[in-house]
Amino acid sequence: MTRFIDVPAMSKLIQTVGLKDFIAQLADSIQADFVRWPEFEKSARIASHSEIGVIELMPVSDAERYAFKYVNGHPGNTARGLYTVMAFGVLAEVETGYPVLLSELTLATALRTCATSLMAARALARPDARRMALIGNGAQSEFQALAFHYGLGIREIAIYDLDPRASAKLQRNLAEHTGLKIIPCTSTAQAVAGADIVTTVTADKAYATIITPEMLEPGMHINGVGGDCPGKTELHADVLRAGRVFVEYEPQTRVEGDIQQLPADFPVVDLWRVLAGTAVGRQDAAQITIFDSVGFALEDYSTLRLVHQLALQWDIGCDVELVPGSDDPKDLFRHTRPGAARTAMRRVA
Repeated sequence: MTRFIDVPAMSKLIQTVGLKDFIAQLADSIQADFVRWPEFEKSARIASHSEIGVIELMPVSDAERYAFKYVNGHPGNTARGLYTVMAFGVLAEVETGYPVLLSELTLATALRTCATSLMAARALARPDARRMALIGNGAQSEFQALAFHYGLGIREIAIYDLDPRASAKLQRNLAEHTGLKIIPCTSTAQAVAGADIVTTVTADKAYATIITPEMLEPGMHINGVGGDCPGKTELHADVLRAGRVFVEYEPQTRVEGDIQQLPADFPVVDLWRVLAGTAVGRQDAAQITIFDSVGFALEDYSTLRLVHQLALQWDIGCDVELVPGSDDPKDLFRHTRPGAARTAMRRVA
């Protein structure tokens, strides 16, 4: 049987573990897998682009597990009452090819994205960082805010979005977190002023320059999350030239990240090498560091692996017969006969 985690089950899993602990465990799991980067078979995601969005498949594997994620990005979906990003994924055994987990990844992708941002910031941002600017207050924003509050000690977050309703939503959702001060702003420049960390998480598929060189201050860490496909950027090219740029999987980031604006020989640093201790991260307190984050399949692998572990530990989700069961594995045809159907789902929590 394959463990199935739908949205209610994922919600229950997060509530059972606790959001703070879930993000922390996820950041640690992703980091542990990044440290063993050479053990994975990797490739850039397979993307199908249209004028209004993109649909992608993201595969990765090591010697024990194979994982993939199906994910979309359609900025216009919100006008139709749909999420911009939706996803699901599978974790399978390499030895048998058997799927052990089928899981929603819309909610989990928001969690793995903020956990990856946190992982990078722990390695690259100044240890005394306490104020963050959050540009783009849509579906990802609360997760980013809480990850940096919980995991890095951020106490103040200056927020800005072109849509005031998005900022108001963010404030409502974070109102109970009294240790976190939310500061609404009327422009990107106002929000960024005095920030130790700047997180950009916008949705429009466009060549944008949300952060420009005059906004930079010594020692800033820029967490560029929204520039994640060809034709979509958030950072002015001179912002990238002003700092030290870190990437997940360089062949993918060259095509999808903010560095798509720059020549192919523009120098970048593999984040996994910093985490493994074979490359230097921040070189001094005044240096500007930039995480050109596009999202990589290994982060989804780590997420699926952790979700599977926690689902079994807490007995959450249900088992489904995703693959036919049989006493005779050479007889598949028997499943076409009357009476072959049986209850294929068992809700366990």
